[in-house]
Amino acid sequence: MDQSNKTTVTNFILFGLSNVPHLQALYFSLVLIIYIVTVIGNTLVIATVSVNSQLHSPMYFFLSNLSSVDILMSSSVVPKLLSNTLSSDKSITFLGCAVQMYILGALAGTELILLGIMAYDRYAAICHPLHYSTIMSKSSCLNLASGSWAVCFFCGTIHVYLTFHLPFCRSNQINQFFCEVPPLLHLSCKETWLIELLVYAETGLIILSSFLLTLVSYVYIISAILKISTAKGKYKTFSTCASHVMVVTLFYGNLLITYMQPSSNYSPERDRALSLLYTAVNPMLNPIIYSLRNNVFIAALKKSFKKIPK
Repeated sequence: MDQSNKTTVTNFILFGLSNVPHLQALYFSLVLIIYIVTVIGNTLVIATVSVNSQLHSPMYFFLSNLSSVDILMSSSVVPKLLSNTLSSDKSITFLGCAVQMYILGALAGTELILLGIMAYDRYAAICHPLHYSTIMSKSSCLNLASGSWAVCFFCGTIHVYLTFHLPFCRSNQINQFFCEVPPLLHLSCKETWLIELLVYAETGLIILSSFLLTLVSYVYIISAILKISTAKGKYKTFSTCASHVMVVTLFYGNLLITYMQPSSNYSPERDRALSLLYTAVNPMLNPIIYSLRNNVFIAALKKSFKKIPK
């Protein structure tokens, strides 16, 4: 890293969810509950998939990957947020900020790609049932999952390298409760348009490719469902991907609301609240959404609890 970075800025100051003193305890309690539910819920998904052979299928393999991402994503942000909520010292070290931005950005991209892959998995299962085991073979699933992690962590490395080689001299206050690219670029006293172009082009490519894979997969899925003659058959087929549709809608909906709002309506407080949705609330809701409508998973979970010695 540049020497100018080390001498000019040694740490950053993060904002909290609110500056109202008497609300800090309430926010701390709510965020702590969300984090505990997130860790327990996603850990249960991973453990249940691991110990039940009937769940050793591509759909549940990718679901356990998604749960791993959700635990890590929430853990990269929430503990520091909880610490800052009750502490007067809201600083984060230069290195700590870089690590947090790297992990969070890489995991957000990984989740996007995994959601696209899960849509493709449902497409293969519904539209090509006879060839499903060949299309989504064990080696294919491993390659798709490992590839999504590798690509996004590589992109995260580029983001961090470009951002933290900038000189920061305007301020060290980040208008967010975690470190991310846009507010950090705003703090630089150097022209950042080229870096912004590269970062947003890279991020846009990941979002667009995942969105198109999801969209095209569901166009074919809906087309296949409409060809089913009975209402019961249509419902049964759609129910296999209903949970995924809800999770995708929630994730992309939060992204659109957070990053596509007009600048004239921008509010730092609202922006931080919306950011909490995809960094903490979404990871909590994902295992709940997938388990509530999935009788196979619920049966496997009950079976796992019965195995626990009393």
